Amino acid sequence: MTRILFTFLSLCSFVLVQAQKKKVAEPKAAVVTNAFDVSLLKNVNYRLLGPFRGGRSAAVTGSYKSKNTFYFGATGGGVWKTTDAGNNWKNITDKYFGSSIGAVEVAPSNENIIYAGEGENTMRGNVSEGLG
Repeated sequence: MTRILFTFLSLCSFVLVQAQKKKVAEPKAAVVTNAFDVSLLKNVNYRLLGPFRGGRSAAVTGSYKSKNTFYFGATGGGVWKTTDAGNNWKNITDKYFGSSIGAVEVAPSNENIIYAGEGENTMRGNVSEGLG
């Protein structure tokens, strides 16, 4: 009797375990369709935008009056400015400060005043601290 009971319980366990296994569907063949005409890309040339090796950026702002003027705060290189929509960048905080920038903003009352907050706000293992 014990042997029959043991066999019955083993069989039930096996059936329950097999019922819980997920069935893997066969991968479907990917259908590649272009949503655009690829011939449009034949004349595209790649170029570097922004400062060479500018690093990560967690802060960016733009001018209220000039549509081509932008600022960004590099996490390890100060505040950078462009007046030609990003074709050329200049670091405007050299000689003043230059650690990690986590916030940058143009003053609405005077575009010659730029507010910059130091320190990264992104949660990473290599976050740079700032001075406020």
